Order: sequence, then structure tokens, then C-alpha cells
Amino acid sequence: MKYLGSPDFDHAQQGSIGVLVTNLGTPQAPEKGALRPYLKQFLSDPRVVEVPRLLWWFILNGIILNVRPARSAEAYKTVWTDEGSPLLIHTRNQAHELQKRLNAKHGGEVIVEFAMRYGEPSIGNALQSLMDRGARQLLVLPMYPQYSGPTGGSTFDAVAENFSKRRWLPDFQFVASYHDQPGYISAIASSIREHWKNHGRAEKLLFSYHGEPRRYLDEGDPYHCQCHKTTRLVAEELGLGEGEYLSAFQSRFGREEWLKPYTDYTLKEMAGGGVRSVQVVCPGFSADCLETIEEIGEENRDYFLEAGGERYEYIPCLNASERHIDFLADLVNDRLRPWLAAKPAQNTPTATMAEAMKARNAA
Repeated sequence: MKYLGSPDFDHAQQGSIGVLVTNLGTPQAPEKGALRPYLKQFLSDPRVVEVPRLLWWFILNGIILNVRPARSAEAYKTVWTDEGSPLLIHTRNQAHELQKRLNAKHGGEVIVEFAMRYGEPSIGNALQSLMDRGARQLLVLPMYPQYSGPTGGSTFDAVAENFSKRRWLPDFQFVASYHDQPGYISAIASSIREHWKNHGRAEKLLFSYHGEPRRYLDEGDPYHCQCHKTTRLVAEELGLGEGEYLSAFQSRFGREEWLKPYTDYTLKEMAGGGVRSVQVVCPGFSADCLETIEEIGEENRDYFLEAGGERYEYIPCLNASERHIDFLADLVNDRLRPWLAAKPAQNTPTATMAEAMKARNAA
């Protein structure tokens, strides 16, 4: 087996620290032809769909990939922009702004790349770029505030698979979750307060998180508990009383039971029970995407209004807002502190010897 390396590796190169920011992924275009390979990669991941592989292969290739790409393409068309996918744009902007903050504090010692778990830019290419640029220590930051196997676990799998093919492995840290970090909670609460300041408060505040099968919770996945903790902490910071807010779970797929209550059912029941105004926030998403813009911003709005509601507002994700980047920079700096403190000076004997060896080899 030929292991991955850096073709132009320089032993005298000053090592740097790499930060890899990742998110779920996006198709290359809002078209059936682009959705099919994206969905195949996504739904073939055993972390995402825990069904016996042979059975799932027939279901995925015989049914789902012949039906769902066209439907998904239509949904993506409603959120696509001239720059491309909203998730790609926001994640790129987050990485860019984070790099600026880290440059201001550390100069060029820390380099940031971003990648998507599914689709492009790929985790493999981003890791290669970091290694080629001299990253000898690596922090991976999946932009999932709450950990779950299909998100954070799958990201770790992809990084580990790439490491298994690599000649030189960096020192490594992985941020599994940040669901209860004070800076994150404060950023979410501040965005809600700002919305209230501009639009007033609704009767209810609904925290909507992406769902997952109930059996994952039963088998030990902490996602459900972390979501509820996030809600509780944000509600406490906002001073909300019981009955003024609740949590629900969206984006079901398949026929088995998922985490409850379901967001769409909850909104219909709220409107049918006399609630006339609701505001929805999605603290499980670090960036706006199809599931927030189309599913929450449009589809679930229709459910609420058709059931008798009168006022429905979606509070956007943190995206690349200043308060979000402040938190991310603090999180990264805290994780990098031991590495930065131990970083050697450039003109060490090791570096000098490497330069001499390089000169001898070139002679």
C-alpha cells in the first residue's frame, strides 16, 4: 500500500497548527443529476442509516435513488443562490472569519480549512491541503453543537479513515460537541433577544432540532439529552418560564419512530389549541441550510398558518455573525493553548540541522 504524503515535503519547514471546520454537505447543483451521487454518499453511510447493509443496498439503489433526487432537487431550487448552496456559503464564511480572528492573535501559526462530510470540498482534500501547508497538529471542529453518531461520529470516521492511509499523522484533537458552552448559549440567546427587539415576542418560542431514530437514544446516543440541555440553558438565560417554550424534532425519514415531539405535529397542535403566534429557532444547526430555510422557514410555516395560527417567524442560525465567530475563536484558542505554549522557536538546532541536511542532499 502506498501511503499519502506531501510530494514537496520540506523537513526544515516550520510546523503549523491546522483547524478543520466541517459541516454535513451539499450537492453541487440543485439538479437531479447532482443530487443522486450526493444522496448516495450520504445515505450509504452506516452511521446515518443503521440497517443491515445488503437489505439497505437494495432499498437505496432500487427505490430511494430513483425517486428522491428529483424531489430533493426541487426543494434545493427554492434555497439556492447565485453563489450556490446556503450551507456551503455560510460554512466558507465561518472558516474565513475564524481565520481572520486567529491571524490577529497568532499570525500565520494557525491555518483554517473547511470541508463537507458529504460532497465537496471533501474532508480528504482539506486534510491534504493542511498537511501540505505544514500542519503537524490538527484540531477538527465539526459544526454540530450537539453530538450524535450520524453527524459528529460520522465526521470522526471520515477523518480516521483518511488517517489510516497517511504516512505521517498529526497530533490530533476532536471537538465532539459544544452544546452547553457558555459562549454558544450566550450567542443563541443574544440572537433571540435581537429578533425580539426588532419584531416583538410571540406567544411561544419553539426550539427545533434535527431528528434521529428513537432507538439511537435507547442505545446510548447523547443527542436527545444534549438538545434538551441546550434548550434549558438558553431559556434560563432568556428568563423564560415553563410554558413559554418547548423543544421538538424535525426532518424525519423512513417509517420507524423518531425523537418526539415532532416539529410539524407540534406546530399544528399549537395552532389548533389556540396559539396564534410562534417563533422558531434551530440551535442544532450552526448555519442555515435546506432544513432551516425551506423546511422550517416555509413548509412548517404553512402547517402552522393552515391550522389556524396567525404569526410565524423563523429566527435565523448564527451563521458567520460576530457573536458566533467570537465564540468559535474562543473555543479554538482554548483547545490550542497547550500546543501554542509548547511551540518551539524557529531557529532551533533541529531546524538548523534539517537545513544542513537539505543542502547536502541537494549537492
